[in-house]
Amino acid sequence: MKKIISINKYLIGALVVLSALLFSTIVAAELPHYKQGESDTEKVKAYNVNDRGEVSRSSADLGNHCWRTREWNEETATCECDPDLPKCQIEEKVADAPPAPAPVLTEPEKISFSADALFDFDKAVLKPEGKMALDIFADKLQSINYDLIIAVGYADRIGSEEYNKQLSMRRAEAVKNYLVNAKGISPDRIFTDGKGEANPVTGNSCVGERKTKALIDCLAPDRRVEIEVAGTREGN
Repeated sequence: MKKIISINKYLIGALVVLSALLFSTIVAAELPHYKQGESDTEKVKAYNVNDRGEVSRSSADLGNHCWRTREWNEETATCECDPDLPKCQIEEKVADAPPAPAPVLTEPEKISFSADALFDFDKAVLKPEGKMALDIFADKLQSINYDLIIAVGYADRIGSEEYNKQLSMRRAEAVKNYLVNAKGISPDRIFTDGKGEANPVTGNSCVGERKTKALIDCLAPDRRVEIEVAGTREGN
């Protein structure tokens, strides 16, 4: 009888041990496998984290590099550990790039050229001095995003009204042709008009009707080509 009882106790003990081993095996199989030193909260990160919550790094002699995990890729990587990645270079360039200057809106700018500086008296052919003046004007256009250039010619009151209107128009067209042919400005962006004797600058200050040198000199401000430019100027 004593032998039977001992055998039963042995069998019961063995069953308990086997059950415990089987339970431990099942639990271990269901739990995820973590690498040593990797915390639960960091198991899906791109880098190994030690028990203090810090990213594990190699020694200074080996470059102090972050230890990567199997989950590492360029999307999960951080610029702190991998600053040479393309995405980190792009972010750095964007951060360092200075903001583009905003364009400055400008009021329409009107420039008046003396016809005597551009043309000989009673002529509509540009003089060399006139071409130089238009060259300077065209250079200034480089800093303006303009929509339209308006060139308006004026004449003095010497001669008939119809003749002066035609002369002023020919002079405005001469300015346009030079800007188009010599400076490469599109003809569609230049509007011309001839006002003749209209809007005299001298008013009633010049006395006389005869074509004398004194009257011609006095009326010189009335002989002009006004150029108006509207657009936006680039910021400094």
